[in-house]
Amino acid sequence: MTDPALSAVLWDMDGTIIDSEPLWIEAETEMLDHYGIAMSEATHRMLIGSGLTAAAELFRELGVPLTVDEILAEWEHRVGLGMLEAGVLWRPGARELLASLGAAGIPCALVTMSTRPLADRVVEMLPAGTFSASVTGDEVEHEKPHPEPYLRGAEALGVPIERCLVIEDSPTGLRSAVASGAVSIGVPNLVDLDPSAADELWPTLDGLGA
Repeated sequence: MTDPALSAVLWDMDGTIIDSEPLWIEAETEMLDHYGIAMSEATHRMLIGSGLTAAAELFRELGVPLTVDEILAEWEHRVGLGMLEAGVLWRPGARELLASLGAAGIPCALVTMSTRPLADRVVEMLPAGTFSASVTGDEVEHEKPHPEPYLRGAEALGVPIERCLVIEDSPTGLRSAVASGAVSIGVPNLVDLDPSAADELWPTLDGLGA
């Protein structure tokens, strides 16, 4: 992190900064159960880290009789409600590393496939200025694993993507990071990560600083 070539850190949110993946899984499972559709393990793994529009389209293919916008609105409502009821669970070391990077003058951007209202809710729980920019899934043309989200994150900070480090917890997110040209760091959460899918795998962010 002290490499002078490092200009910025781009952060995934769900599963990387906050432990919200269980809330998404619960919202998705409840929707499928409501329509009598079973979620296979393959579908479950595919959904982790995926773009919400792509996930909603997959649900329509599975037989959910709603529009993409209706599916997204229901998910956003349920996940937001879950955050209010259970509170936000922070991933180990994430807030501390964000604070350390800020103290070192290294800017950070949030690059999440969550919607703007959910992303803003998490940003507002952190000290002002933690993130210098943010990119959400409802603001990009191409979701992860396309490189656009991370390219836009680097652009928003005004730094070359090659001088950015990306922290991700999912195979989908790491594919986006690698395709963008950033240095990719995988921190496994709900699913195992292939060591070859990232520049490095870190078991945790706990204890790390700038």
